Amino acid sequence: MRPLNIVVIINTLFFLLIYLFIDHENMYILAAGAGLTLVTVLGYYIIKKAKMGDPYLFLIISLLSSIGITMIYRLNPSTGLRQILWYVFGVILFFLSYVIFIKIRNWESYVYLYIAGGLLLFLLTFTLGTTVKGATNWIRIGNFTFQPAEIIKIIYVFFIAAYFTYPKKLKNVYIFTGIAYLHILLLFFQRDLGMAMLFYGIFLSVFYVFSKDQKLLLLNIAGAFAIVIVGYYTMNHVQIRFEAWINPWENIASRGYQITQSLFAIAEGGFFGTGLGMGRPDFIPEVHTDFIFSAICEEMGLFGGIGVVLLYFILVYRGFKIVLHTEDKFKRIVALGITLTYSYQTFIIIGGVIKLIPLTGITLPFVSYGGSSLVTAFIAFGILQGISKNTQMELS
Repeated sequence: MRPLNIVVIINTLFFLLIYLFIDHENMYILAAGAGLTLVTVLGYYIIKKAKMGDPYLFLIISLLSSIGITMIYRLNPSTGLRQILWYVFGVILFFLSYVIFIKIRNWESYVYLYIAGGLLLFLLTFTLGTTVKGATNWIRIGNFTFQPAEIIKIIYVFFIAAYFTYPKKLKNVYIFTGIAYLHILLLFFQRDLGMAMLFYGIFLSVFYVFSKDQKLLLLNIAGAFAIVIVGYYTMNHVQIRFEAWINPWENIASRGYQITQSLFAIAEGGFFGTGLGMGRPDFIPEVHTDFIFSAICEEMGLFGGIGVVLLYFILVYRGFKIVLHTEDKFKRIVALGITLTYSYQTFIIIGGVIKLIPLTGITLPFVSYGGSSLVTAFIAFGILQGISKNTQMELS
């Protein structure tokens, strides 16, 4: 069976289940499902007919988005409909970012622009930002809110790629390292620890692959441990999250409530799940964002959760395949950075909700509710789609 047919069948099944068991009086959800599926099919055929590179990236992220929309609609219909609109907007920006990336030349020459752009967005966040769940990382304009760090992480990948393509533009590796650490430090000042961890992982991984300075690499690894220790002793909410990770049962009614409810939900689902709309994932605070994976496991079962994880594995595999078949150094590093960004982000949030690692407040790519995260993820993969264009023969 062709991958496109699988996506269409799964989409059809999901929206029929929503109509039958969640909102059987609302025919609009069937129309919305049909529209979403049509957008996916059209996007796939545009990529195939125009020979835009890897034909499977778009299908995988669309299927992940459909799973997310299904669970979000089940939790809150109005929020689910907004997520469908964000998906359509994300698809438009996916193709737009693809066109812009392949049309503009010499991306590797703008290292100072990437530095300035990232720091400017940080400055705007500190001056105009609002505090949400302890982190000052959102900007609110009327009823619209967005998270600048989602945009900064794409710029950050471009900055790292530009440096390793032409290292002499920043004179030496210590200036580069200092600027990279400045991004991470500013995220700490915002108390956005999940994003800081993500930025550090990207920096350290690309540095390991493309730098021959093993001494500096070891110093950076030591620096990571130092940052964790300093963060633990200077930030109260870091201590709370760490203690909730070690023993959530001790304070199950307060600091351990989220993670214990997440574990209860996953256990309640068993292998096959309680069925869509038959569980109680609403017991988990912030279930539509941080804990969407727990809701999936409760109502779709461990097999549903494993299916989502396998989709991410396939997505990461396609990303690494693009990296290995890209000859241009800058594009290769950008492809690696984007692939690592979303693989690490997936590990951090899934690891957090199953109590493998301390919980951090970042979203599950393409699945969690959120316009900023969904749209920037589509932009990032539109760029990755553009990089894959010259590797079409190997990837088809």
